[in-house]
Amino acid sequence: MSERSNAAALAALGFLAIGASAALPVSAADWSDTAISWRYGQRFREPYNPADIKKHIFALTHASGYKYGSNYFNVDLLQSDSNDPGSLNQTDGAQEAYIVYRHTLDIGALRGAPIAYGPVKGLGLVLGFDWNTKNDVGYNSRKRMLVAGPTLMWDVPGFLSTGVLLLRESNAPSGAFPPISEVRSRYTYDYHPMFSASWGIPVPDSWASGWSFEGYLNYIAAKGRDEVGNPTGAETNLDMQLMYDLGSRFGQPKNRFRIGLEYQFWNNKFGNTAATTGNRGQRASTPMVRAEYHF
Repeated sequence: MSERSNAAALAALGFLAIGASAALPVSAADWSDTAISWRYGQRFREPYNPADIKKHIFALTHASGYKYGSNYFNVDLLQSDSNDPGSLNQTDGAQEAYIVYRHTLDIGALRGAPIAYGPVKGLGLVLGFDWNTKNDVGYNSRKRMLVAGPTLMWDVPGFLSTGVLLLRESNAPSGAFPPISEVRSRYTYDYHPMFSASWGIPVPDSWASGWSFEGYLNYIAAKGRDEVGNPTGAETNLDMQLMYDLGSRFGQPKNRFRIGLEYQFWNNKFGNTAATTGNRGQRASTPMVRAEYHF
């Protein structure tokens, strides 16, 4: 089976899993939220590529909570323009699937007594994975990553979680140009840590009614040598959005249909640095528009 077929199969399994979870008895999940979304930007970058890249990104996202914790699942399907071609023999843009799953166990709920101190309202254990495949001409990423580590839940309006996770990551790139074209097998990087924060905080109505500030920040330490022997660098990925509940202004349930602006800053993408890329494409500063429908 091809990598693209694998991506489609995993995405289909994700839809089925979310559909099954929605059909479970109410007692199985205390709350759940599923959304489809679209976002678009014109200044994406890819390592070793000097061009700005336009991308449409379609996503399926599911979050739910139950007595002992919560689940988060997201599938991004990314379509690049011709500045990020899919192969040497085509001008069509590359396609990518990126899947993230996180399960957070609430330690206080497991022990039957809350773990809270000052502004901290809970302690959790995060377990999960990242999985991607992409058919671009330069790298053809086949990322596999396992994550585990503690997280703190903070007592704020909405939610704020921060944690330190241990990462076990591998890749099997197969780009058209050396030295990536010379990689013959899956390569596993050194274990490395990541500081991770995620948040969804409503803007006070006294400031602006119907708005919320959401996003995530990942600061990932260097992971040793890459698959061709170059040293990797520390990576920063900040993605944040300001979203407006447009649907409620037209009689829809709260947060059913939302629009907003999103911004992503990504430095040393996938551990690539200016030294190894010739300062081409390893850093991106990307404004986007975003729309999402929740059901």
